[in-house]
Amino acid sequence: MIKKLTPVLVVEAIESILPLWDALGFQRTAEVPHGDRLGFVILQSGAAELMYQTFDSVRADEPRVGQTFGRAGLFIEVDDLEMIAKRVPKGIEVVVERRKTFYGATEMILRDAAGNTVVLAEMEK
Repeated sequence: MIKKLTPVLVVEAIESILPLWDALGFQRTAEVPHGDRLGFVILQSGAAELMYQTFDSVRADEPRVGQTFGRAGLFIEVDDLEMIAKRVPKGIEVVVERRKTFYGATEMILRDAAGNTVVLAEMEK
């Protein structure tokens, strides 16, 4: 069962986009540096959530994804990654079969037929 879907927008730099979201009342619920700049941020306002990650951070985190990551991706939190993985249709590109992240998720990374990146993540319980 899908628990949550969060857009991930990939940008050259995060700092320049923050004033807009600050003005709209979004709070930064997570920040991860990459070098001397932000590499990743989660913004939240009520039930609305949005993630930004830099191209450099994506390439450093997972080179197989960073080579072809478009400007947007989806981060989908699931409650049973194994069950979801069995339902992935034949022909869908599996970029990363499984990986354990620093933030406690087990992820599977796919690319849909249009080239969009889809991250399925089961959080540690």
